[in-house]
Amino acid sequence: MDLAVEVENLTKRFGDFVAVNEVSFSVAEGEVFGFLGPNGSGKSTTIRILCGLLSPSSGHARVAGLDVWRDAERIRQRIGYMPQFFSLYDDLTVAENIEFYAGLYQVPPALALARQSELAEVLELGPVLDRLARTLSTGWRQRLALATSILHRPPLLFLDEPTSGVDPLTRRLFWEVIGDLAHEGITVFVTTHVMDEAEHCTRLAMMHYGRLIAEGTPEEMRTEHVQTMVEVQAHPIWPVLQALEKAPEVVEVALFGDAVHAELRCDLNDAEARVERKLQTAGVAYERVVAVTPSMEDVFVSLARRWERPTAAGADR
Repeated sequence: MDLAVEVENLTKRFGDFVAVNEVSFSVAEGEVFGFLGPNGSGKSTTIRILCGLLSPSSGHARVAGLDVWRDAERIRQRIGYMPQFFSLYDDLTVAENIEFYAGLYQVPPALALARQSELAEVLELGPVLDRLARTLSTGWRQRLALATSILHRPPLLFLDEPTSGVDPLTRRLFWEVIGDLAHEGITVFVTTHVMDEAEHCTRLAMMHYGRLIAEGTPEEMRTEHVQTMVEVQAHPIWPVLQALEKAPEVVEVALFGDAVHAELRCDLNDAEARVERKLQTAGVAYERVVAVTPSMEDVFVSLARRWERPTAAGADR
C-alpha cells in the first residue's frame, strides 16, 4: 500500500499550549481520509503542518513522499489546499481569482480556460463568475475556494472544514465532488466537526484536545468503540435523561435531536427491556425504546467522555 501521508508522534506547541500532542496516523493513496473533532481539537494545526505552512515542534511527517521539516516548499507545489477561512482576493472576480491561481500553479493558458469552464459547471459557479469575491455569500466563497484548490488537479488535496457555514445543498455538492475526485485516484484529506459527514469517508481519525483518540473505517468506529445503543423517545425528555444518567448499566447518555441515546453494558437482546425497566422503576413516562445503530456523533461522544474520564470502567486514555 502506497502512503500519501505518514505521521509519527507529531507535536506542535505554542508556548506552554500543546495544540497537537504526539499524533500518529497514515493515509493511503486514493483514500478519502476524514479528520474529525470539535473546534479547537488540533485538526487545523495538523493540516497546516502537513501543508508546509507550520513547522512541527517535534515528531515526523511525510507528505507525498516529502519530509515536512526539509521539503515544505516542494510539498506546497504538489498538493491542493483549501483553508478553513476564505483567503482569496476580495477585489477580484470569481473568474479572475481562478485565472490568478492558474498562473500561480503554472497551468498553461489553454488548459486553464478549459479547467475554469469545467469547474464552473461542476461547482455551478456560472451565475457568479463576474462577481467580486467580497460580494459572495459563504456558500459561494467556499465553492470558489474549492475550485482554486483543485484547479491544477493535485494528486493530494487538503480540505480544512470545507462545508463550514454552507447550506445543505452546497454541502451535498461538495461531497459529490470529493467522491468524484477520489474515484479519479486523488487522495483527499478532509477535516470536519460535522460528525455525519464521516460516513462519506473511507477511513477516519478522531481528535480531541490535541490527541488522536480513535482511527478506523466508519464501520469499525461504530462496532469497536460503542457498545449497545438504545434510543428513547419521550415528552418531556429531561426526566428520561436524568433517570438513565444514574443507571449503573449505562455507559453514556446524551440528547440526540428530540430523543435520548444511551450506550449500555449489556447484550443487544436485553438492552430495550433493561432501559424500560429502569424508566418504569423511576416512574418516568416514555413513548418508545428501541435499539439503534450508533451514529458517528454517538461514537465521538462516547470516546471523548471516556477519554476525559480515564478512571471510568472500560476507559482508555
